[in-house]
Amino acid sequence: MSHEQIVHDDHNTATWLAFKEGNWDAYTRLYNNHFKILNNYGYKFTRDVNVIEDAIHDLFIRLWTNRAGLGNPVSVKNYLFKSLRSIIFRKLQSKSRFVDLEDEAEHNFPFEISFDQQIIADEEELELQKKIKFHIKTLPPRQQEIIYLRFYEGLGYDEIADIMEINVSSAYKLIYKAFDNLQDVLKASKLAIVLALYSCFCVNNH
Repeated sequence: MSHEQIVHDDHNTATWLAFKEGNWDAYTRLYNNHFKILNNYGYKFTRDVNVIEDAIHDLFIRLWTNRAGLGNPVSVKNYLFKSLRSIIFRKLQSKSRFVDLEDEAEHNFPFEISFDQQIIADEEELELQKKIKFHIKTLPPRQQEIIYLRFYEGLGYDEIADIMEINVSSAYKLIYKAFDNLQDVLKASKLAIVLALYSCFCVNNH
């Protein structure tokens, strides 16, 4: 974890504690600081903006209503990710678009990669990144999700496991399965794929 992430996490923790005590300014700050990244994460499960925004609003209504009984998460952002994920799945189920958390093929996870801010000197690496951009969209949704959380959000495997509601061992297996699938189609080493993924994504320090 970088120094900037630590400072930001400390800031989030202070805001969280103040919110739990009923501080309305802290509550609105919590909402404003996280709405954009929560909306972006929700978009990975559905393109229905109304569902995403309703889920985020439901999440924050529940937070305020239940604030007195809430714990103190190690990472506020991860706690919000996990909570939003659960609410969105329930909303999709209620719309008769069944989502099975155990079946990778059941829920949609539209995936986007941006190269806008990348400076790439090596043409072969650029070509590999282009291929990854294409083939990553063919992976099962949960494999796409774990790559997003690992390489775009920069989360650790324990954090990913908590958000996806799997154990850490399963998180490792899931991402290596994704690497295997990419390796099969790209005919490149896992190391080259991992390095290309790190180059593809601007890891956010929210």
